[in-house]
This record gives sequence, structure tokens and C-alpha cells, in this order.
Amino acid sequence: MDIPRKLGILIYTAVPAIVGGGIVYHFFGSFVQVIVFEILLALAALGIISS
Repeated sequence: MDIPRKLGILIYTAVPAIVGGGIVYHFFGSFVQVIVFEILLALAALGIISS
């Protein structure tokens, strides 16, 4: 996979990280769940990029 496509995937996952983090914080009211959500999203992005 070429570098522009990898960067596009990372940008594509940055928007759900920001918006989704806010939504998770709204529903749970704690940053622990937000950190878990961000880690899972980062692992999914790295899994897509590495394949």
C-alpha cells in the first residue's frame, strides 16, 4: 500500500476518533472509556494499514 493511501486511512480514522470520543464521554462521563475507545480505534486503523 502506498503512503498517500495510508495517510488517507489515518485521516479517515481521525474524524471518528474526535467525534466518537466526545460521544463516548457524553454517555459515560469518564475519560477511561474514551481512552479504551481510542485504543481500539487505533488498533483497528493499524490493522487496516498493515494489511
